[in-house]
Amino acid sequence: MRSHTFKVRGIEGLELHTYFWGPEGDSCRGVVQLAHGMAEHAGRYQMFAEALCAQGFALYANDHRGHGRTARSPEERVHLDDENGWEKTVEDMKRLSDYIQLHHHEVPLFLFGHSMGSFLVRRFIQKYCEGLAGVILSGTGADPGLASTIGIKIAERARRKYGSRARSEKLNQLIIGRYNKSFKQKRTASDWLSRDQEEVERYINDPYCGQTPTIGFFIDLMTGLKALDKKANLKQVPMDLPVLFISGAQDPVGGAKKGVIKTYHHFKKAGLQKLELKFYEGARHELLNETNREEVTRDIIQWLNDKISHLN
Repeated sequence: MRSHTFKVRGIEGLELHTYFWGPEGDSCRGVVQLAHGMAEHAGRYQMFAEALCAQGFALYANDHRGHGRTARSPEERVHLDDENGWEKTVEDMKRLSDYIQLHHHEVPLFLFGHSMGSFLVRRFIQKYCEGLAGVILSGTGADPGLASTIGIKIAERARRKYGSRARSEKLNQLIIGRYNKSFKQKRTASDWLSRDQEEVERYINDPYCGQTPTIGFFIDLMTGLKALDKKANLKQVPMDLPVLFISGAQDPVGGAKKGVIKTYHHFKKAGLQKLELKFYEGARHELLNETNREEVTRDIIQWLNDKISHLN
């Protein structure tokens, strides 16, 4: 496997720290562009990259603005931007996508989004679908409705009082802290991520993971999520785009299946014809770091191979 990091110029000149993993040799069968989740970074996907490369796929993933090594200071961590951060993050992804298609125009490109990354990918395909062979949405969910409306109002009130870059532990507990409440036996505040205790510890001990987001970030996230399932936006997605939904059956972000099923039906109602949905019983949020990650990775690769075979 070959690997290196480099910079991609994002919106407004922001340098996006970007990872590349590729199979040995100069060619590959396909490319996966990955969008990571909230309060984590793209470097955590090395193990997934190794499995993809072993099957002839390359993987590109950038640290989103305000995340990982793209964040220029601790104050910027888990803060997208002072204005319009959600759409700017989607545009950053487009810059990487353009780079990939320039350098790998001869092979199919797939998008993989996890958690917040899945929400960003869902917005991405409403705006840019040219050249995409398929999309995988991992750990996605639905707009919680009234809860997010109330959350936005609370966050906006806090922003007026403290500023966009301030951090509110109260807001963090309201939005993120509730995820751990789904589980009776827990050792840490991050047990909702995985049943694998070693992976949870790695997350906790990673200096680029787990920071409390800014007030501005929460507003970006909740308002971005609220717009995703609007009929007019979903109608912008090509009906023949293959989309795979994968989720842990106990994932609180997906409402323990309910939110994922709701989103799946929104896609179906919008006219998308090539939808697949798979739940993994007992699994929690981070499927690629779960106790059954080998099964999950095998299923993803099988899906990618199937989509490539239909292109030939």
